[in-house]
Amino acid sequence: MDAMYTDTSLLPPAIPPAPLVSAATTRAPNLWTALGLIVLYFVLQAFGSTLLALILAVTLGFVHLNQGMTQVGNGINTMLEQPGMQALLVMLTLGLAASSILLLAQRRWSHLWSLAQPPGFGFVRPSRLLYIALAIVVGVAAPLLGAQLTQLFANGQTVSQDIQQLGANTPLAWRIPLVLIVVSLGPVVEELLFRGVLLSTLLQRWGAGWAVAISSLMFALVHLPGLQWQWFGLPDLLLLALLLAWLRLRSRSIWPGVLAHGINNLLAVVAWFVVAHLSG
Repeated sequence: MDAMYTDTSLLPPAIPPAPLVSAATTRAPNLWTALGLIVLYFVLQAFGSTLLALILAVTLGFVHLNQGMTQVGNGINTMLEQPGMQALLVMLTLGLAASSILLLAQRRWSHLWSLAQPPGFGFVRPSRLLYIALAIVVGVAAPLLGAQLTQLFANGQTVSQDIQQLGANTPLAWRIPLVLIVVSLGPVVEELLFRGVLLSTLLQRWGAGWAVAISSLMFALVHLPGLQWQWFGLPDLLLLALLLAWLRLRSRSIWPGVLAHGINNLLAVVAWFVVAHLSG
């Protein structure tokens, strides 16, 4: 059997104080660069969504360029009320933002892309195939445990997410491509940002415990707007982030986290679609 599969301990490995290769080879993004990349991703989604909505509205005839701002806004809103248009806009926006970040990171830090150990980003085979199975377990268990935590803190309130409204307004034919993007492209770019770039950067400054805690808390906080600022949904996201960070460090690969993240997203999207179907 390959030497890379001989480690049988399930505890996170100690993070070496310095890379095992030369500093010139492992030039890593600093903390401000890592944070800037995360901000850029969400800014691209915000501004990209507005720009793409305008382009779609003009292309489909809902908006004319000689109209005033009020008419343009009304035209875009009318377009988004059409079946499937919100789903299309989400797919285009996520595709634009995620692809831009992935290409930027790959071009800027190609030397870190296939390094397993931080400061590498971990786009390599897991240290043991066992972590693929563990990723599936995490992907299924995290939303179930997280839902219990949410109920505990919500005190009877209902957590509403943007995906809930999206699921209610998306025709069946649009749901398959939407789900494919949400469970694949979204997890890849978010794992790169939080368990690749940010976690690796923090590990160069602090120990594994602080690095995991800070990166996980930031992951939870940046998703707060998607929860419509309902704080009691944060423990669910924090639990998921901690488990994903554990998978990243223990497997020495980003792919188990991507798999677990994708399964988590899949269960969430399917659940909202089922709720929307039953309520409709």
